[in-house]
Amino acid sequence: MNILAYLIQKEFIQIIRNKAILPMMTILPIVQLIVLSNAASSEVKNVNVVVVDLDQSESSRSLSQKIIANDRVSLIATPFSVDEAYDYLQGNKSDVILEIPPNFEKDYITGKMPKIQLLVNATNGQQALVGSGYLKNIIASFNAELIQKVSPDIYVSKKSQITISSRNWYNPELKYTHFMAPGILAQLTVLLTIILSAMNIVREREVGTIEQINVTPLKKWQFILGKLIPFLCIGLVLFTVGIIASKLIFDIPMLGSLPLIFGYAVINIIAVLGFGLLISNFSNTQQQAVFTAFFFIIIFVLMAGLFTPIDSMPKWAQQLTIANPLTHFISVSRKVLMKGSGFWDIRFEFLYTFILAIIFNGLAVWSYKKQV
Repeated sequence: MNILAYLIQKEFIQIIRNKAILPMMTILPIVQLIVLSNAASSEVKNVNVVVVDLDQSESSRSLSQKIIANDRVSLIATPFSVDEAYDYLQGNKSDVILEIPPNFEKDYITGKMPKIQLLVNATNGQQALVGSGYLKNIIASFNAELIQKVSPDIYVSKKSQITISSRNWYNPELKYTHFMAPGILAQLTVLLTIILSAMNIVREREVGTIEQINVTPLKKWQFILGKLIPFLCIGLVLFTVGIIASKLIFDIPMLGSLPLIFGYAVINIIAVLGFGLLISNFSNTQQQAVFTAFFFIIIFVLMAGLFTPIDSMPKWAQQLTIANPLTHFISVSRKVLMKGSGFWDIRFEFLYTFILAIIFNGLAVWSYKKQV
């Protein structure tokens, strides 16, 4: 144990001497948390609409006014021809064209069921889907009001109508930062610890200090453990700084147990550090280690469910996410902080991460070659 203690002490001395570590533990996570939680949003807050009103009736103008009144819809123009409206769509100035046909009001009154056309710019699938959904809801609401106004005798009385009452649980105000901040926090903790650990062993190889360690009677598992523990402390400091910053800046809910999420963070960081040390064992230079780490980081981020739901991925991709420690960290962060989930609710994340920690660290010990 004395050998391990001396090795850990050596690592902490090297970390303290490295002037780049302290900003990476404090300033960098806070800046990234603020920027990414606000900027990395798939929420559609503004839909640019062009209305082509070929009817110019009271009903068509009422529909246009109802669209303008929505705070997530911006009326860009009201041209008198569809061809002119196409120019806005072609120039990417408009997301949706709403075409109201001639005799819209007359056909409605006579029961001919007029059709309204929506032309959607689908180059951005998210914007197109959500934007057209906004317009469809507005039109459906307008349709119900028009039926009541034009044909009150056939309109179902309010007492017999089905009413829907909805409540938003866990994020009642639908704040996107509350949804993103826990995920970004997990991402920063995982990615920074991967990079730091991936550069560690190869840095000693470049400097030449690794040769002095290899001639000692130090066992491989002691060497890997001595590298792991200091960076585990750094990872926990990163996570703690992120938790405090998220609460102070975004006021994210913390409904669950903090000891539970920190307990899981320990296991996840151990798994991630083992993966980083594994990369470092197979790298000859720090540049090579960083490039290799970024290769896997991109895969981890894109398949972690941070920006796109895992359920929408193909089945084979959903199976691959089991081997992604970032996926489980994001899931646990959101469940514990936002929903107040207990251990039984995240037991599978604990199990998968524990298995990954054993595999990654076992491979790191096995792949480390103790030779001069």
